[in-house]
Amino acid sequence: MIQFRRAVRMTAVMMAAALVLAACGDDADDPAPADEPAEEVDEPADEPADEDEEAVEEPEPDPEPVEEGVTEVNVWIAFTDYRLDWLRDVATEFNDMMDGYQITVQGYDNYEALFDATLLATDQGNPPAIVQYFEAATTEARDAVTGMGDPLFTSIEDAIAGRDEIMGVPIVLNDVVDPVAAYYTIEGSFSSMPWNTSSAIMFTNRDMMEAAGVDEIPTTWQEMEAACETIMGSDDAPSACITWPNHGWFFEQSVAQQGELLVNNDNGRDGRADEVLLTSDASLDYVQWWQDMNNAGYYVYSGTQRDWDGAYNAFAAQQVPFVIYSSSDTTALTNEGVDAGFEVEASFMPRNADRTEGGGNIIGGATMWMVDGLDDDVTDVALAFLSFMLNPENDADWHRVTGYIPITNAAIDLLESEGWFDESPNSRIASEQLAAAPETPATAGALVGNFVAIRDVVTEAIEDIIVNDLDVAERMGAADTAAQQLLDEYNALFAG
Repeated sequence: MIQFRRAVRMTAVMMAAALVLAACGDDADDPAPADEPAEEVDEPADEPADEDEEAVEEPEPDPEPVEEGVTEVNVWIAFTDYRLDWLRDVATEFNDMMDGYQITVQGYDNYEALFDATLLATDQGNPPAIVQYFEAATTEARDAVTGMGDPLFTSIEDAIAGRDEIMGVPIVLNDVVDPVAAYYTIEGSFSSMPWNTSSAIMFTNRDMMEAAGVDEIPTTWQEMEAACETIMGSDDAPSACITWPNHGWFFEQSVAQQGELLVNNDNGRDGRADEVLLTSDASLDYVQWWQDMNNAGYYVYSGTQRDWDGAYNAFAAQQVPFVIYSSSDTTALTNEGVDAGFEVEASFMPRNADRTEGGGNIIGGATMWMVDGLDDDVTDVALAFLSFMLNPENDADWHRVTGYIPITNAAIDLLESEGWFDESPNSRIASEQLAAAPETPATAGALVGNFVAIRDVVTEAIEDIIVNDLDVAERMGAADTAAQQLLDEYNALFAG
């Protein structure tokens, strides 16, 4: 029993560390801005939760009381802003269709608080039905156990059990777009229900770029270097050319773009990952390019790890003409240009022109997990709600309101038929970028234990390289050693 509890608490701490994220994402999930690697819950680097279970934070209060005789089905998410309001509105619409059941959506400040609350509620015999976690926590969620050593979550696809509809609601799982399905399909089955999904794309202040003598948006590192040389040599050169947050998620994106793996065993998809690959050619080439851009005065670092706000604000204030950022803030960044009178154009994240085979961008954001051991009727209500919130109308609306990509083909078709992408061309870029990636283990994304802590090791190493101008291969070698130790410690608990 003690060993089980230790495993659970370790998982809780790792989940908590996830808060330094901000992705997809998640978006995760969430970033300081609209999300990203939550990534994400949006970027604040929160400290791990206190080990004392009494310190678990209270959720945001729900506005709707539960009537007598009605079974409450709880859905817990790590949003407390307009995204929580959106989901509560959807729940209200769903509840009007149900007789004898009520979906109650509760928001938590971050994934740390949410995970601790889930563990406590489960041990007390009153767990939620559905909880939200970001994509990097997939392995931890699959490994998580209760105080009794039972699995904390169950497979969404197993719970659906091949049904086309549940309680009159059509199941949408088979309509999830391929890049998202590829990430969350593990051993041939969906472990969880995708929801808020994003990717890393670039935003350009076209007015600044063209005024400095550059006509075409760069698509490769090499083109970006040439564009920045021109821009920084112009008469009214800005303070820098480009920025993006120092967050391990961007490192992961570039490694995938170059068709290489972050961990062994096909990114943990052909067996549990037990080796990190932070010194691959793709890894070193990307960090070297990052350092070179910084040393040339083209890239500007805010000086703070995971500083989503800093990168966002530099672009919004027109201090730089380019920012690589989460697509979850597409609407917000586009509107920054509208409000300030400059044209914002979204495009694919620039990639290494020397390594273009077999690679592409990966997702960020978060997904919805079903707690194991629920009563059959509660399970069905929860499954019906998840499919309802992702029906074409709701999925399309979620995309329009938040900027996360539509994750079902039906929602994309609806948006196309409505002319949404013609009116908002920036909104289609993330989906097109993900769709352009070939289906490979590299673009499926990594599944690995202690992912968030490993991500932090990468982030810290890159800061060291950028700030102190260290040798890339040597410093990434040290990061590889530290990350391998974290993975070994995790697997010692969960790989048996």
